[in-house]
Amino acid sequence: MNVKLEQNTYQVYGYRWIVLLAYFLITVIIEIQWLTFAPIAREAQAAYGFGINEGLYIDLLAMIFLILFIIVCIPASYIIDRYGIRIGIGIGAALTGVFGLAKGLFAASYPMMVVCQVGLGVAQPFILNAVTRVAANWFPLNERATAVGIGTLAQYVGFIVVSIVTPYLVVKSGESYDLSGMLMTWGVISAVVAAVFLILMREKPATPPSQHGAEERLLSRDGFSHILRHRDMRIALVLFFIGLGMFNALTIVFDRICEIKKLATEQTGMIMGMMFIAGILGALIQPALSDRFRKRKFFLGLGMALMIPGLIGLAFADSYGIMLVSAAIMGFFLLGGAGPIGFQYAAEVSFPAPESLSQGVILLAGQVSGILFAIGMNVAGMVEFMVVFIVLAAFNVFLTSRLRESPMVQAGRK
Repeated sequence: MNVKLEQNTYQVYGYRWIVLLAYFLITVIIEIQWLTFAPIAREAQAAYGFGINEGLYIDLLAMIFLILFIIVCIPASYIIDRYGIRIGIGIGAALTGVFGLAKGLFAASYPMMVVCQVGLGVAQPFILNAVTRVAANWFPLNERATAVGIGTLAQYVGFIVVSIVTPYLVVKSGESYDLSGMLMTWGVISAVVAAVFLILMREKPATPPSQHGAEERLLSRDGFSHILRHRDMRIALVLFFIGLGMFNALTIVFDRICEIKKLATEQTGMIMGMMFIAGILGALIQPALSDRFRKRKFFLGLGMALMIPGLIGLAFADSYGIMLVSAAIMGFFLLGGAGPIGFQYAAEVSFPAPESLSQGVILLAGQVSGILFAIGMNVAGMVEFMVVFIVLAAFNVFLTSRLRESPMVQAGRK
């Protein structure tokens, strides 16, 4: 069915962009809260009184999100599937507002930071698992990779803001640092954005935007079994186990990698920011091209292959300039291309499993590997372990070649 016929048969509502904007904003905030301490790990160590060899305590504040995702992922997907995106994401938004503000109120207490990160870690899967469901509820098939790309782009905006802005909000206090102003700033913004989300979000339009998405879905339990039986979904799970796991681990320990390379905290923030800025550019370009040419496999493989030079540069370069370029390459092709296109590919090939379930399962794979990889980097050495990442990235290129094209986009070309 061509696009024109699809749009004549199914109405597309302008309010879909308001819904996507609301989702975009709450996603930005939850990612800021996840990585609040990542670009200032050295300062946070001093602020909470940890010694030079106790950096794992600060890494734990980000790893909590990965651990909680493993526990909450499937229940969150079930709630989104059973009760819809307004209630499902709404739970995540409410938790984000409450615990984000609490971080600012109890900024001086490390135990309270752990408690607040637990609350925020519970919130994250309710938000991230819903991006493909938001696209399916509100967008026609020929716009869905673009919508998922924009929703994924929101994560990168959050990463950019927290990476670049946070170091400048920290106040040096004698031999230590004051984090209260920074944490309260993010806390107030979190509460405001959560309220805006709850006001603007709607479940779905009066009529479906496409024939793909209006059909009956499997129940979550049956959908999970369907996903695990599907050959291409099993391959996609391995792809995300490696690719997303690498990204999660690198994001958590990036400041410590830069410390080894004798780079300043502000330079850490700029390198991370460059990765995410390039990811935004990639997410604006590559998913749109995937929609335009109705090809998922090609663009997914392209992203997996071309991110490898960036990974090599991050592993072996000591120069600030080369690190910036390497981060940009990795961000453009992994975060901006392979990530959002892979999410949409998984939603399409796993149909009729619920989109929130397919999204949740592949994110779950990346959270598990992110924990394992982060521990491995702490044990084996930050830079040394990145050689393993390069080998795994090459293996991902091979796996991508084994995928079959999405049947939905193939049907759309006929």
